[in-house]
Amino acid sequence: MEWYNEPPSWSVFDNTITVTSAHGSDFWRKTHYGFIRDSGHVYSQPVPGDFVCEVKVSGRYEALYDQAGLMVRADETTWMKCGIEYVEGVQHVSAVVTRDYSDWSVVPLPQNPPALWLRVTRKEGSLEVHYSLDGKQYALLRVTYLTPEPVSVGVMCASPEGPGFTTTFEGFVIHGA
Repeated sequence: MEWYNEPPSWSVFDNTITVTSAHGSDFWRKTHYGFIRDSGHVYSQPVPGDFVCEVKVSGRYEALYDQAGLMVRADETTWMKCGIEYVEGVQHVSAVVTRDYSDWSVVPLPQNPPALWLRVTRKEGSLEVHYSLDGKQYALLRVTYLTPEPVSVGVMCASPEGPGFTTTFEGFVIHGA
């Protein structure tokens, strides 16, 4: 695995990745806000064909838009990120799909859970994003199409507005679909 935009601080121990994001880091393109940002942190590896990727994410979300989760990335104009995004004091399960322009889907989690489990499945160019609050029962968040290959798959985090925050990724795994 390798970094795209290496963060100021990170470590890998056993099956746990701990990352502290940089202030002003983000992934977003054009839609609604008009700007382009490709400065978020993603620790990923190339993955050909179909796959299933899973991880448990926990973080100390404090500032507007603090975010952490998974990313599937072809290049700077074609990618999908999903996970937690912190908006107005509430964690939201979030998915952004970008094909030159970004869109954004969110589901508020007013109880601000201590962790979120994510599962991204790629089948013949389509991505399914599932999330869980307990690591057992998963709910579908999004289905989208992301055709280019190869893609890189990994964990991501960013702090668009805040000073940076620490995220822990546990049990990150990629296997064939």
